[in-house]
Amino acid sequence: MLSRATQDAIWRRSRATQELRAVLREYYPGFLAAFAKGGAARGIDALAAQLLNDLRTPQMRQPRLVEDAFGHQTLALPATLNAECANADQLTEATTAAFQQHQDYAIITSFPGLADLSGARVLGEIGDDRARFTDARALKTHAGSAPVTRASGRSISITRRTVKNDRLNAAGFVRAFAGIGRAGAPRDHHHHRHRAPGDRHAAALRHLFNRFLGQLHHCLQTGQTHDPAKAFDPAFPTPTAAAA
Repeated sequence: MLSRATQDAIWRRSRATQELRAVLREYYPGFLAAFAKGGAARGIDALAAQLLNDLRTPQMRQPRLVEDAFGHQTLALPATLNAECANADQLTEATTAAFQQHQDYAIITSFPGLADLSGARVLGEIGDDRARFTDARALKTHAGSAPVTRASGRSISITRRTVKNDRLNAAGFVRAFAGIGRAGAPRDHHHHRHRAPGDRHAAALRHLFNRFLGQLHHCLQTGQTHDPAKAFDPAFPTPTAAAA
């Protein structure tokens, strides 16, 4: 419950941010251009002077009544954004605290790419009933990572699954993407087992997600933490090493 509420709050925060940006783009685009330069840790005085100069630069104007309407809307939106930011922060804290007390916390967070919040989302979608999924394939089907194979005569087609748990699917793809962001067995598996032979990035990522779900199901059933050395084949040789 908490993980879904947190995700909903984060989505609402993103929508509020995008809505404010959309209004400013129509009403005061110079503001967006000026503050895109923010975030610098050095040269604050020079940056402040540059921002002030950019905001004073004449721009194209809307009719007076339209500008007044945009102005009222722009002043109202930050209140919504502030409330959604506070809600997201509060729910994130509550979700993290509850997840850290769960018996499966150590197992789930032992997987690369699954931290407190992302791990809580995965647990929230699969639950902690060990009998819910009869095997790893049932979990993969639920998450939408297992492909759909259709055969008709001599024709065989393999397509991605459209009926799935969208929240678990989204969390799983983010987790798989995080797993290939650093050197290690998941990245080697993604690049050398699938990308090198010609698979597209999305297909290779989906296969990695599918494999991780099988590993997660096994670890939760046996009470083991994730060990990349056991979970993946031995490291594939790099193209340079293979050529040698």
